[in-house]
Amino acid sequence: HLDVTSSIIAPVNTAAKLLLAMRRNALDWQISHLQTVARQHGIDWRHDATSHCVFVRIDGKTLPVPARRPIKPIYVKRFIELVDGA
Repeated sequence: HLDVTSSIIAPVNTAAKLLLAMRRNALDWQISHLQTVARQHGIDWRHDATSHCVFVRIDGKTLPVPARRPIKPIYVKRFIELVDGA
């Protein structure tokens, strides 16, 4: 028996909580956190052995983010704008 509901809701809740926390505090995030939020909001990314992860929205808008940790707050704020459709 596979509980489909929990396997779908858990990632949504995690992504929603991450995005809310990013809105509150743009410090100390890792690229994997941004990727989790991006996945839930239908934003693709590519990170091919380069120093940057490039997030690509469905309308073609892109945002390159340096993949080193921690990510600078300005990139987190720009990422939130990308998610919000700005």
